Amino acid sequence: MTTLLEADTDRLLAAVRALLVQKGIATPEEIAERIESTDAASPALGARMVARAWVDPEFRALMLSDGARAAETLGIVMRGAPPLGVMECTEDTHVLVVCTLCSCYPRAVLGYPPYWYKSAAYRARAVREPRGLLAEFGTVLPEGTRIRLVDSTADYRWMVLPLRPPGTEDWDEDRLAAIVRAGDMIGVTQVHA
Repeated sequence: MTTLLEADTDRLLAAVRALLVQKGIATPEEIAERIESTDAASPALGARMVARAWVDPEFRALMLSDGARAAETLGIVMRGAPPLGVMECTEDTHVLVVCTLCSCYPRAVLGYPPYWYKSAAYRARAVREPRGLLAEFGTVLPEGTRIRLVDSTADYRWMVLPLRPPGTEDWDEDRLAAIVRAGDMIGVTQVHA
């Protein structure tokens, strides 16, 4: 049963959509496409990007230079989303993404952020004590590994291209994508085969 509040919310949302169309800001088709792409966004999209980058050097180069364009080549709708930057983990540098101000997150390719990503505790600890924070996620880095903290903002979103785990050299893209988790693509966890 629809409550009065839900009915009011539905009417308000319909009025906002109608106003966007009336003012020429968006067409009904553009609104429907945006809703569809928002509903379809999930970590599986980012995992597809990571897997492709692991097997295709040209795609990897594109992803690292222009994450949004790379996403669009895979059919991921990026129109209206902030630019997407991608930072690569290496053997000696681990990348960790945080939004120090609020909860900016690359939703177009990772879906909605986990509840803890928005917490003040996560944001503060990522800056003050990233090694301790990572350890709580089970990510214990070798001594000497540098941690590069990247701040996602309203103007520019970031995701991580994690290291490909050893023993996956003969795996295809689908199998690789299946082992990549949301945490791997913001740097709190590492991919394991």
